[in-house]
Amino acid sequence: MMKWIPVVLALFLAACSSDGKKTYYQLPTVNSSAPVAVVSAGGGLTPAAQKPKLWISQVSVADFLGTSGLVYQTNDVQYVMAANNLWASPLDQQLQQTLQTYLGRNLPGWVVSGQQASDGNQEQLSVNVTGFHGRYDGTAVISGTWTLTRDGQVSQHNFNIELKQNQDGYDALVRTLATGWEQEANSIALQIR
Repeated sequence: MMKWIPVVLALFLAACSSDGKKTYYQLPTVNSSAPVAVVSAGGGLTPAAQKPKLWISQVSVADFLGTSGLVYQTNDVQYVMAANNLWASPLDQQLQQTLQTYLGRNLPGWVVSGQQASDGNQEQLSVNVTGFHGRYDGTAVISGTWTLTRDGQVSQHNFNIELKQNQDGYDALVRTLATGWEQEANSIALQIR
């Protein structure tokens, strides 16, 4: 009987240590082909002081999206936060960085920044993401509101994008979410112009 104890103990330890491999995800920047510099008619670079400025003051996410795990909606009222499929960096940071990249690409001639201009002369964009998850029917959900402050005027816009995943799995989910986020960034850029 005693000779089986080491075998049972080894099996128990192996089972405890194989909880599953953790996988980390970073949002890809879809179709990134941002221009490097804007050339003016005189052939030189356009001074930043003459360009319109956009400050992305914040991108916030709903509390249930602020966890390190990717979120999956299992039915109309239940959500699961993945334990082994995790964001490589906080989701709100990833969303802000990719939004800045997309808006910089889609607003040529603008200075798009995550920092407020020293002269305070810029438009301000704030985004609140309330949905950025997969759903039981194979759909990726991207939803929320964004607010633009321009010349003292404040306008608020809702967004709700639902995209079918091409494949199963977390890799496909992250790629589909990235595509939806790019679509929303394109929509924001169109309305800012």
